[in-house]
Amino acid sequence: MNELTRRSFLKSSATTGVGLGAGILTLPTGRQAKASSANDRVRLAVIGLHGRGGVHAQKFAARPDCEIAYLCDVDESLFPQRVAEVEKIQHRAPKATGDFRRALDDKSIDAIIIATPDHWHALATIWGCQADKDVYVEKPISHSPWEGRKMVEAARRYDRIVEVGTQNRSAPYVIEAKDYIASGKLGSIHMVRVINQKLWSNVPAVTNRDPPPGLNWDMWTGPAPQSGYNQNYHHCWNHFWRFSGGDIINDGIHQMDIARWVTGKTYPKSVYSTGGRFAQKGVLESPDTQIAVFQYDDMVLSFELTLYTPYMIKSDQALRDSDMFPYWPQNSERIELYGSRGLMILGRHGCGWQVFAHPKDRKPVIAAQGNGPFPDEVHFENFIQSLRTRKRPNADIEEGHRSTLMAQFANISYRLGGRKLIVDPKTETFVGDSEANGFLKREYRSPWVVPEKV
Repeated sequence: MNELTRRSFLKSSATTGVGLGAGILTLPTGRQAKASSANDRVRLAVIGLHGRGGVHAQKFAARPDCEIAYLCDVDESLFPQRVAEVEKIQHRAPKATGDFRRALDDKSIDAIIIATPDHWHALATIWGCQADKDVYVEKPISHSPWEGRKMVEAARRYDRIVEVGTQNRSAPYVIEAKDYIASGKLGSIHMVRVINQKLWSNVPAVTNRDPPPGLNWDMWTGPAPQSGYNQNYHHCWNHFWRFSGGDIINDGIHQMDIARWVTGKTYPKSVYSTGGRFAQKGVLESPDTQIAVFQYDDMVLSFELTLYTPYMIKSDQALRDSDMFPYWPQNSERIELYGSRGLMILGRHGCGWQVFAHPKDRKPVIAAQGNGPFPDEVHFENFIQSLRTRKRPNADIEEGHRSTLMAQFANISYRLGGRKLIVDPKTETFVGDSEANGFLKREYRSPWVVPEKV
């Protein structure tokens, strides 16, 4: 199948009802189903192979309607293991490259999966859209609010599918909880608490040194300010402002996105955030203790973070994939929705939801509940089906941008000493605060520049 025919096949399948992924309503186990032809598969490039990138490569390789054609990372020491893992699954070795632009230049690539550190998400997504690729980008979508808006603009201008790795939007149990709220059974909701309580130790200062063999440190740094190689930057980038925004945006964004989605909110009227690095001395910059408050017309949403609390439990995979519920008081990643008729506690990643009514005989009364499992597979299915139908995915880039804005706005308030910021929803800026607006965009260094016009 030549390139023109293959691309026509992908786009026409939405109207013909046959072709890529046709008849696959849920993800088969392993490679049980066979595609009609190897050339009918979606050809993917995975960018960023640590952590989630390695998971994505293996899980998409296991789909009968996909092929991992490229593995891309600036750390070439990862290639032997990652290539072998994918080849074992799909029985064909992907190409490996230290510069993902080689994959963008390949006309046969349909979509890219971005699992780099946060500061690369925007530029990689925009370049992907400009290269006529669809995009799956991990959360959080961007380093700054301005970047996020440019990502949305690029997706719309080039008519690309861009899905965010906020996989809870594809979880049947979260959709069920959202429907329960919409039905009015929980009553009116005027307060929501988002909890993100983990254990993440601070680190001591270390001196710069030469980067490890095979690591292109200049490209790893990319759009961020230039610096010498430092292992704290390399391994703890989540907690340095130049690369990310701490755990509110690294991990808490999942809960923030769920809370905003199930309550039907878009932009807050105002936000303020306070906290600090209190628990341990070291060089990490983002807070280990943080509270943010978002004011809406008829609701207040709070976000509460601690990173020194080992007794708060992040649910393991066995619980997420089971029919058990967490012990909610010590669940580190929950959302509490206070309705006039009941309290809903909602967990992410397969942890389920329960509605608590007034206790009876001092014992809890559960009015309704639903459960997992972990929603990776259904979210990946949604992405592939969106490529086929050209319908916007469950976690469209616009929704990912609006949820990421919440964490970014909170961090701007925090960095300004807890200043209350008034949000202009039309411009995604702050009313009458030029200093706060100065945090909405960063300076870039050539050639890693997010353009004004995408």
